[in-house]
Amino acid sequence: MDEQLKEKSYAFALRVVKLYRYLKDNRKEYIISKAALNCGTEMGLLILEAENSSTKKESDILLKEALKKGVEAEYWLRLLKDADYITDKMYQSIEPDITELITSLRADIKEEKKKTSLINKGNKKINKTKTM
Repeated sequence: MDEQLKEKSYAFALRVVKLYRYLKDNRKEYIISKAALNCGTEMGLLILEAENSSTKKESDILLKEALKKGVEAEYWLRLLKDADYITDKMYQSIEPDITELITSLRADIKEEKKKTSLINKGNKKINKTKTM
């Protein structure tokens, strides 16, 4: 697991917590910001759980779920901007962070899938050799 991914997801979660507090206290917005809060913080937690999972399959599932939460957080943030709860400047400040996290998660998932595919091909060759 990429240490940088864990740190960036934690930093993003902290930003989302602060954004939620701002929106709740200053804009009296509770619904959309709560959805962004849930997705933005859960993504980081799922990344940690993936690192500490007991099986590779479980880790892969958790990373995919983290990606899903990241995409959802991106959606809620965009909606907050388009509904004028946050300014374009606020959105432009946080958007690169979530985009980078989503891109990193996609790359990690793709890399893990590639490794699994190579392992499976190697196992098939070994099994084929044993049967001959």
